[in-house]
Amino acid sequence: MEKNFNRKAHWENIYQTKTPQEVSWYQPTPNTSLELLEAANITPEQHIIDIGGGDSLLVDNLLKKGFYFISVLDISKAALQKAKERLGEQAKHVHWIEADAANLELKEQYDCWHDRAAFHFLTDKLEIESYVNAAQQHLKKGGTLIIGTFSTEGPKKCSGIEIKQYNEAELVATFEPFFEKINCFTINHQTPFNTTQNFIFCVFKRK
Repeated sequence: MEKNFNRKAHWENIYQTKTPQEVSWYQPTPNTSLELLEAANITPEQHIIDIGGGDSLLVDNLLKKGFYFISVLDISKAALQKAKERLGEQAKHVHWIEADAANLELKEQYDCWHDRAAFHFLTDKLEIESYVNAAQQHLKKGGTLIIGTFSTEGPKKCSGIEIKQYNEAELVATFEPFFEKINCFTINHQTPFNTTQNFIFCVFKRK
């Protein structure tokens, strides 16, 4: 990452200039995330945080399922605003957090920490360590951590930025010793441009 790179300005520009269907990570229905939440027995009365959730449709689907303890965190104010406008009245049921995943200072404890495609933008060792520490501090003991990143078969860049690829062993090693692996798998994501991106998802339990 360039020394003078302004991460926040980059993402504000993306969300101010592109429609949802013009970004590669767009999913009309985030099936993988929803299935993993269900498999982990995450229930509506539990507290969920979606890291890098921005304009993702996960929050819409959770609200439809009766979840009302949802926090959505994103570095981009524009992304969060788009989601609020889309949800209308329902937006008041969501806790919106404008923050950088590389430097998180959260106030709550969560039962589930979900992150699809935000973590891999952290390429600096200290930022990665900061993220892992935040996750272990703010996830309740026995809580569920769901992480989806580009695999070693996936892209090396996204949105013009270099990312950090992971295989299963690397992702598991990154979150030790605070988290125990439940399962990991790879899956292909079809972008709106008809290209394929290979992701690895891992589910962990907070020790």
